[in-house]
Amino acid sequence: MTIVKLALITFGLLYVVALSGLFVYQRELQYFPARHDPTPKAVGLDGVERVILATPDGESLVLWFSPAAPGRPTILFLHGNAGAMADRADRLAFYQSRGFGAAFVSWRGYGGSSGRPSEPGLLVDAKTAYDHLRGRGVAASKIVLVGESLGAGVAVQIAARNEVGAVVLEAPFTAAVDLARKAYPWVPVGLLMRDKFRSSAHIAGIRAPVLILHGEKDAVIPFGFGQALYAAARDPKTFLSLGPVGHEALSNPATWSKGADFVDGAIPP
Repeated sequence: MTIVKLALITFGLLYVVALSGLFVYQRELQYFPARHDPTPKAVGLDGVERVILATPDGESLVLWFSPAAPGRPTILFLHGNAGAMADRADRLAFYQSRGFGAAFVSWRGYGGSSGRPSEPGLLVDAKTAYDHLRGRGVAASKIVLVGESLGAGVAVQIAARNEVGAVVLEAPFTAAVDLARKAYPWVPVGLLMRDKFRSSAHIAGIRAPVLILHGEKDAVIPFGFGQALYAAARDPKTFLSLGPVGHEALSNPATWSKGADFVDGAIPP
């Protein structure tokens, strides 16, 4: 056996081992849950109820709920990948200050919720939270889905399948598998990836007004992904650039204010 053949065989074996590892541990590479689970009051929130929801597949979810002012919509907030729901307490307080109701759900495997994250699981979690709001008497036309980053991939599918009043997508992607292709160009991710979150295949099913917000220098989910998803959406739709900012802009009250202003226009006080 020549040295060249031996090198090729060795490379091939290492490549197969690497692919096997990526396939087996892909969800550990895709999701970054934080486990902390303080009470709403411990993070400075007033008028917020901590609710435990049971999902149809046997998981327990933590949901923080604050009722809307009379006639105002309720934000069903679907948080992003990093950190935990409790890290978004200041956002919930912002929604309260605008008179919105707020329902923040902690994904399975994240702070206080059981289970492990996956695309099918997160879709069940969001639908469970949506059904909880309907059970509280919140009209479908008064529910606004706000999806932050990873949460935008869930929000698109939920809004395409259920009536909502409006949808706000912050730094969304066309598909998680498209991001993976960019990160791992040497891997056949289309064949190996389980949780693909193909938002571009679902967004045309949304009939409510849609707002997409995206920073032009976002290195986590590049600006072009938001533009491409916007192109696939049906009217009425709005795209707003956040300017020359990165993914950190999703934690900026100025970003939340743009979404809140859109909601006020879509569902007038």
